[in-house]
Amino acid sequence: QVQLVESGGGLVRPGGSLRLSCAPSGRTFNFNIMGWYRQAPGKQRELVATLTTGGISVYADSVKGRFAISGDNAKNSVYLQMNSLEPDDTAVYYCNAKTRGLNFWGKGALVTVSS
Repeated sequence: QVQLVESGGGLVRPGGSLRLSCAPSGRTFNFNIMGWYRQAPGKQRELVATLTTGGISVYADSVKGRFAISGDNAKNSVYLQMNSLEPDDTAVYYCNAKTRGLNFWGKGALVTVSS
C-alpha cells in the first residue's frame, strides 16, 4: 500500500513563505498527476495546484502567481512553494496523487498564516 506523507507546514506571518513537500511511503507508483488540495476551517476542500509528469501545472485562481508546484518524477514527490502567504491561505493542505484511476491522499499538513 502507498501512503503520502506531507511535510513543511507550520506557522508563518502574512507575506511569508513556506515550502510543502509530499513523498510516498510504501509501494511506489509512477503517479500521473500529483498535487495539493486544501481545506480551510468551515470550508470545502479545494484544489490548490496539480502537476503532471509531463510538467503541466494547473493552479487555483486564488493562488496563481503566488504558489509554485514542482515535482521529482524519480522520487514520485511533489512540492509546493508558497509565497506571499495570506491569512486566507490558512488551511490543512493535503497531498494527492493519481495513477491509472486510483487516488491517494496524505493526512494533511496544517499551514497557519497569522501575525
